[in-house]
Amino acid sequence: MRITNILFSKVGKWSKQFSNLPDRYIERAMEQVYWRNPTGMQYKPNAVVKRKKFHFTMNRPWTAEFRQDNAPGKLSPKVFVEPIREWSFFRGDRVEILVGKDKGKQGIVKQIIQERNWVIVEGLNCELKQLGDDKEFSGVYVQSEKPLLVTNEVRLVDPSDLTGTSIEWRFTEDGQRVRVSTRTGRIIPMPASAEETIDYKTKATYKEQPKDTTAAAVSEITFEPRLCTFEMDIMEKMNIKEDRVPPKSYWY
Repeated sequence: MRITNILFSKVGKWSKQFSNLPDRYIERAMEQVYWRNPTGMQYKPNAVVKRKKFHFTMNRPWTAEFRQDNAPGKLSPKVFVEPIREWSFFRGDRVEILVGKDKGKQGIVKQIIQERNWVIVEGLNCELKQLGDDKEFSGVYVQSEKPLLVTNEVRLVDPSDLTGTSIEWRFTEDGQRVRVSTRTGRIIPMPASAEETIDYKTKATYKEQPKDTTAAAVSEITFEPRLCTFEMDIMEKMNIKEDRVPPKSYWY
């Protein structure tokens, strides 16, 4: 349980990267405060009771549908999720389905929901949903993809022979971390769409906007760690010499 809380304390990394939203916005969108201390010197600051357990579905945490699924007072059945430290599936990967009516078929991963170990394969594992059914109108049927577990329902496809395989992470001679097929030993390259977000297709093609912080300013190293305290660092820069010797102290 402790490992699960650590791994799922944040929103899924790859889902959040595609949305290109900051952490503070997602935390504010998910926040449900039951009780908070009033402001004032006589009250303890930052004393707040929040909702910590959320029911994750295909609706992303910054949407209105997610807030409706986790409305105050609404309790959902507990879902046990196997924590995965090494996430091996990315948007654009070709995978093979191992269960269901589309067993043996291959498709492209178009969405990742890391909080539930889910991937959505484009055009496969679909179901029909009836919308708008009432007395005057029979409604319409909409086809949508159902999620698949990455643990036992899908596996990556080896590009050398287009056959499903298990993988493991290894390092190349250049020190690059890659996915390698355990069956053939071939490298499974990262898909180009893994870098895609709402704002750009790839990082290289993104054009800096006037209000953006430039890449040179972000990559500039402005702090060098040293083995001295803050006071010692200031004294050295201001050329202040300390000759006093502190008295010995004994702790029993």
